[in-house]
Amino acid sequence: MTADCVPVLLYDYEKKIIAAIHAGWKGSYKGIIKNVINFMLKKGCNPKKIIGAIGPSITQKNYEVKADFKKKFIKKHKKNKIFFKNKKKLIYFDLPNYVKTQLNSQKINKIDMIKIDTFDKKNNFFSARRSLKLNLNDYGRNISIIMIN
Repeated sequence: MTADCVPVLLYDYEKKIIAAIHAGWKGSYKGIIKNVINFMLKKGCNPKKIIGAIGPSITQKNYEVKADFKKKFIKKHKKNKIFFKNKKKLIYFDLPNYVKTQLNSQKINKIDMIKIDTFDKKNNFFSARRSLKLNLNDYGRNISIIMIN
């Protein structure tokens, strides 16, 4: 379940192994995607046989972050600069493409990316950031499901 974070679904169509990853900024930063893929590889999966799906999540235009957040990512790797945009003295982070790059770095290249912003689609998706911005007490979650039939 996610609420702006990136849901990642993986399927090795040869080994019939699946994975569902909740990829928020912390988990992505700490290597959850690499860890899950390494687990799949230990089970005999081949990156060339893995298909990935990146589900709806908050996009860069709505994901405002602080300067120390940006500094943390750039300190980890200089190339992470590409995931940040400055606009009107504010900083915005591109979490979905950061996640996609991590999949690519693990040689997962067959990726469907659903480019729907959970923050913008208020009647279809829950957004934790939108809920906080509107001072709502109640919150929800979005669910992503993968199964082998």
